[in-house]
Amino acid sequence: MHFNFLGLRRVLVLVGIICLLFLSTPAFATERVVLKYGIFRESLSVEELSTFSQTGELSRSLRVNLALARQDPKAIRQYLTKPVKVNLVFLDRVLNSQIGNIILDQISQVTYIPSQRADRQALRAALLLSASQDGQVSLIEIIKNYPTNEVEVDGDRLEGAYRQLRRLQTSLQDLFGV
Repeated sequence: MHFNFLGLRRVLVLVGIICLLFLSTPAFATERVVLKYGIFRESLSVEELSTFSQTGELSRSLRVNLALARQDPKAIRQYLTKPVKVNLVFLDRVLNSQIGNIILDQISQVTYIPSQRADRQALRAALLLSASQDGQVSLIEIIKNYPTNEVEVDGDRLEGAYRQLRRLQTSLQDLFGV
């Protein structure tokens, strides 16, 4: 019987990262979202955006911002909440590959930290934490799980980010048959 120590090591590292993410989430979870539409920028609490995602109820500032940007709240809510199923171990493998870096770079054009330093790592952590909770990922989960106090979201590109997540799901299915 052949035992794959590299595979075991990778799984143990992944489990360790997830444990650290879970233990550190309250201290490092995103608190503020800067929602950008063209020239409009609105700083919202994650709670505000989360409430909108869950219930469809718009806060006053979010209602005004979406109206000024001429955005359909129903479409925005759909892009934020529609989940993409992923297998955590396979997601980790893909995100730590060259293809994964390309995917992370594309998604980080939509959701990113203000300094844009270590953005790829922050997004990777948010994706893995989101997937570890229920085997699926949504944009609102990624936003909530960013390991920074603030995250910026380019609202004009939300649909593209959702499509990129769907491509990630398809890539995982094609590569690993999951």
